[in-house]
Amino acid sequence: MVTVLTLAWQTIRTRLGGFAGAFIAILCGTALVAACGVLMESGLRAGVPTQRYAAAAVVVGGAQSVRPPGADALSFEQVGEQPAVPAALAGRIASVPGVRAAVAEQSFPAQVVARDGQLLGGSESLGHNWDATVLAPFTLRGGDAPAAADEVVLDADLARRADVGIGGQVRITTRSVPATFKVSGVVDSVPRQSALFFTPERAAQLAGQSGRAHAIGVLANPGVTPETLAERVRAVADGAEVTTGVERSSVEFLDVSQTRTLLLAIAGSFGGFALLVAVFVVASTLALTINQRRREFALLRAVAATPKQIRKLIGTETTLVALVAGVLGSALGLAVASGLRDAFAAIGVIPADFGLAISPLPLLAAVLLGLGAARLAAWAASRRPSSIRPVEALGEAAVERRELGRGRLLTGWGLVLAGFGGALVPLFLRGDIAAAISSMATLVVVIGLAVVGPQVTGLVVRFLAPALARVWRISGYLAGANAHANARRVAAAVTPLMLAVAFALATFYGPMAATAAAEQQTARSTTADYVLASPGGVSPEVAEAARRVPGVAAATPVVRTSVITASKLGDSVEVQRTPAQGLAAEQAGGALELGVDAGRLTDLTGDTVALSRSEADWLDKKLGDEVSFYFGDGVPAKLRLVATYTHDLAFGDFVLPVALAREHIGGRLDDSVLIRRQPGADATAVATALRALPYPGLVLTTPTSAAPEGGERQAQFYLNLVAAGVIVGYLAISVANTLVLTTAQRSREFALLRLVGTTRRQVTHMMRLEALTTVGIAMALGTLVALIPLGLLNFGLRGNAVPAGPPSVYFGIIAGAALLGMVAIGVATRVALRARPIDAIGVRE
Repeated sequence: MVTVLTLAWQTIRTRLGGFAGAFIAILCGTALVAACGVLMESGLRAGVPTQRYAAAAVVVGGAQSVRPPGADALSFEQVGEQPAVPAALAGRIASVPGVRAAVAEQSFPAQVVARDGQLLGGSESLGHNWDATVLAPFTLRGGDAPAAADEVVLDADLARRADVGIGGQVRITTRSVPATFKVSGVVDSVPRQSALFFTPERAAQLAGQSGRAHAIGVLANPGVTPETLAERVRAVADGAEVTTGVERSSVEFLDVSQTRTLLLAIAGSFGGFALLVAVFVVASTLALTINQRRREFALLRAVAATPKQIRKLIGTETTLVALVAGVLGSALGLAVASGLRDAFAAIGVIPADFGLAISPLPLLAAVLLGLGAARLAAWAASRRPSSIRPVEALGEAAVERRELGRGRLLTGWGLVLAGFGGALVPLFLRGDIAAAISSMATLVVVIGLAVVGPQVTGLVVRFLAPALARVWRISGYLAGANAHANARRVAAAVTPLMLAVAFALATFYGPMAATAAAEQQTARSTTADYVLASPGGVSPEVAEAARRVPGVAAATPVVRTSVITASKLGDSVEVQRTPAQGLAAEQAGGALELGVDAGRLTDLTGDTVALSRSEADWLDKKLGDEVSFYFGDGVPAKLRLVATYTHDLAFGDFVLPVALAREHIGGRLDDSVLIRRQPGADATAVATALRALPYPGLVLTTPTSAAPEGGERQAQFYLNLVAAGVIVGYLAISVANTLVLTTAQRSREFALLRLVGTTRRQVTHMMRLEALTTVGIAMALGTLVALIPLGLLNFGLRGNAVPAGPPSVYFGIIAGAALLGMVAIGVATRVALRARPIDAIGVRE
């Protein structure tokens, strides 16, 4: 073992340039995996500091996730709406030993109306009951607690922005027209939210949730630890969420709870994909590095080295390089994780103040995974040089083997066929799952083409070589002959560039297909003339007020929410959250066309539901059947099916009665009101009357998108874009790395060409043509590989095979790939040509 280790170390020292490519590939791959590990740990342990509950040892809230009966530990879904808890639970908790007090807190949207009649902007503005101030605690800066129903206490920042002092009058809107309150006091502010405090009775009235509370804060007796108290409280909590420490913020802020689940999902999927790409890139780089040492391994075989010894040598070398690269890469992963967190915050996917949890565990796991990936890649790359017979060793080292093994050919073409078969799925399935399968099919095809790369590139070059020779004579002939004779080398350079092009195209244009299909269907389905909306939500009274406006034929409120479904798949239970919306049944037909194909939308009242045709078929439900699911806040539902519809891309799979949907969203406000004019009504007069409705903050627009998941879809698109950017960046490093390696190893070849009379300019021209050939093949294959699944996806979703999205992005990706390839090969060629031919010809391989 000592001898092999010594030999491996000496080899690395004398071949630093050769191992640099593998080092960089492992370094970057480990950094990506470490970053995903940090994000995953943050999803488990991180959050934001609690604000309203800073003095509470324990906070009890509604269950933050849904795990249906029979589901395993990993089969759960995060709620999409703020869950509530029974206010009466506070009484039971107060009797638990060690509890000093248990206070039920109400929390509801409450916005101050400025003097100009507009809503005050800034942070989220919420109203609460005054007795909950002990949970922060909020300290009075001046004045008194609210004692009457028309009194309110504002936080200092809100009072300053509203330009009102103690004893002044302020107009506040909650779920109705603004009401005037007297400012009885001012309390300290908290960073993330604006707070208004009412008497307990008025707060319960304004919240509109009889017998329910946002959370229950528990104050501990002296000497009782939060953990001990939490265990006691769980015994009487009836399944409610019991939290301590940083976990309290997940009850206070719904976005924190959702972020933690989102980070787990992102880190899991993105990390797995990053690891797959890292294995692929490291294997390709190591194979190229080992292939450069053909003569060395041939000599070792000729002097009686066994295949096991050669594999052991390669494995030891790889382990040494991977350990150093892995340790440095894991440290670099901290910076990558921080950058990803900032990028996700910038696009609004996670809160800007959400912190990262740092520990050695994800860094150690990244090092071990990087080492395992490198050893696996080394084992695959060492099979051929360790298995050649000694009598053939030197002869084989001189000429690159061109034929591929039968097993490799069957595997590669099998993956290509499987990938293109998967690309047909969007012709039978719709929605986001179709886009996901299409992207995965592209990746499978790329991997298959990489396996049979030498055969594919050899076939392409066979047709290109004569054309190069005819057009550019000496340089063209040399470029074509080199590419034809060294198909493996060309394939090694083409593969990462092809992967980068195909992955970038699939990641950008795939989600665009689903978005364009939803927008196209929405435009056909929305018959409204106007949309009334407000940044903080629309009062449920607005729709009724709009109906009384002369010239209005229909006004339907829209509540955008989500539901959670559980489906039995074999022995497992699949749980997923899907967009839904609430509509007013008697008004919906006047502003929306859902494509109802069975039942009547006017029956959508009470405990009923309408399903998309695809969802009804999936659940095997017919009109009159009972449909079981969970509302967005996690409350179980059993509703009667009264209608099915076909416009599911625009309106989701579930449509609920608007009153029922409101009951299960935190603010109990509508998202918008869709309005249709009467035929012949004066458009200007109707618009003017709608703008004059006595509800501050209303904005009148034309209907551009009524899709319930529009905002979520856009956020998901940007999320995919950030993740794809990181992967493409890694692939770009791999591309440059591979191209430099394949060019740098040819210094003796360049020297020989120059010694037999080829000029430096001709060699440079030859390499430019080779670079052009390599980049051209990669761009053509990458485009073709992505275009076929994208065309099928768009045809399945939109009925048009032309990919949706701006063509400029495609040309930008192609231009970037071409520039990267040409620059990498050009720089490496210039460096290789610096040495004098007589010196370079004597350099050993």
